[in-house]
Amino acid sequence: MMSNDSQQIVAKAWNFAHVLRDDGLSYMAYTEQITFLLFLKMADEMTRPPHNRPPIVPAEYSWESLLKREGDKLEIHYRHCLEELGKQPGMLGEIFKKARPDIQNPATLRRLIVDLIEPVKWSSMQADIKGDIYEGLLAKSAEESPKGAGQYFTPRQLIQAIVVCIQPTAADTVCDPAAGTGGFLLAAFDHVKKHQGNTLDKDQKRHLRTKFVKGWELVPNTARLCIMNLYLHGIDADPCPIRSGVDSLASDPGERFSVVLTNPPFGKKSTIAVVNEAGDLEKEDTAYERQDFWTTTKNKQLNFLQHVKTLLKVNGRCAIVVPDNVLFEGGAGETVRRRLLQQCDVHTLLRLPTGIFYAQGVKANVLFFDARHAQEKPWTKTLWVYDLRTNMHFTLKEKPLKRSDLDEFVTCYSPANRHLRQPTWSEATLEGRWRAFDYEALLKRDKINLDIFWLKDRSLEDSEDLPDPNTLAQEW
Repeated sequence: MMSNDSQQIVAKAWNFAHVLRDDGLSYMAYTEQITFLLFLKMADEMTRPPHNRPPIVPAEYSWESLLKREGDKLEIHYRHCLEELGKQPGMLGEIFKKARPDIQNPATLRRLIVDLIEPVKWSSMQADIKGDIYEGLLAKSAEESPKGAGQYFTPRQLIQAIVVCIQPTAADTVCDPAAGTGGFLLAAFDHVKKHQGNTLDKDQKRHLRTKFVKGWELVPNTARLCIMNLYLHGIDADPCPIRSGVDSLASDPGERFSVVLTNPPFGKKSTIAVVNEAGDLEKEDTAYERQDFWTTTKNKQLNFLQHVKTLLKVNGRCAIVVPDNVLFEGGAGETVRRRLLQQCDVHTLLRLPTGIFYAQGVKANVLFFDARHAQEKPWTKTLWVYDLRTNMHFTLKEKPLKRSDLDEFVTCYSPANRHLRQPTWSEATLEGRWRAFDYEALLKRDKINLDIFWLKDRSLEDSEDLPDPNTLAQEW
């Protein structure tokens, strides 16, 4: 939970958002402008006692340079700062890459600088408090503008449950090739701090801060939010852990990771996306021709599944959110599933309910698998499926997904020892949501269809059991 102080700062920041909303600024754009100003303020604080670090922002574009101007001079100077800082190397350039000065009203800009950001000593706050404040802003952006922030925002309750199952440690390297605002990377980082924080030596702490997370994010606007999110939670952002404006599917980066956690963008067609000079995305339909892929397809999710397999070290663990079509599509889909089951240990599938993502009606799943070394025999022995979808109804506002809704799944997953798993379904307990399917049974399914369900859908059986029409409308 967020502290009262954090909540007050988020509330104050959000009140400013409503003022800027009247000026025609979207919530996402507002969070972005806060990012620029917050970063400049914190960079300034780090040059003062007790930190006394050399400045990373050139003096002419510093926080002080903004504080001493007002009116049109402030607005013109702010625009100039963003433009010039975007040309800087390292993290500085990544945060300000293709930055636009969306606050046109100098009086509003001045209030943001003087009233919201200047009074708070951000650097003296604990990293998790700063991070809470920023995550609060990101969450509100996603809530208020689902078409903007929402598409990059995986429910944090789901992320937390996935991370508990994967159990990252300080020895891992964690990658997200579609990082969004950094939710998976941060949850992995927080998990290690919580469970190992007191036992880490100096080298492990440095690894956690500097080499533990790595991500790619195609959209520069989202990448800067991600970098700032990591930075505010205490991750060193120079060298920058996030590659911005790069299509991660375009090629094999050559690096390998022990953990991959990701929710790639939904949308069936694969397009090579190019960020043009204005910072906008231009797309063209294409299939990726890659030597490391099992098959060539235009289906973006199948390409991401092949890509994450490439990114994993031997014995690396992966959890990836995939839409239903990845589980049942023929042709390239069947090829990818067959190879994945043979070459990896595909051990768990979580069927997610509808109504939990900002994009409505999305039917998605989390696929868990471990990479293995090459061998003749298939690595997958048993796929365990947990059905959190059938007869489960969630909406973003009235009945949001809670972390406790995933407790039974996490218990069934048995993170400490997967060999101790026990099904909750049997001939005697037909309502059980947790069930095992062996490799031979999977091979016999048409096109190796992994879209597996067995529970009776009560809404099909009895129209009186249908959920409230508003709930249904939101789910679909």
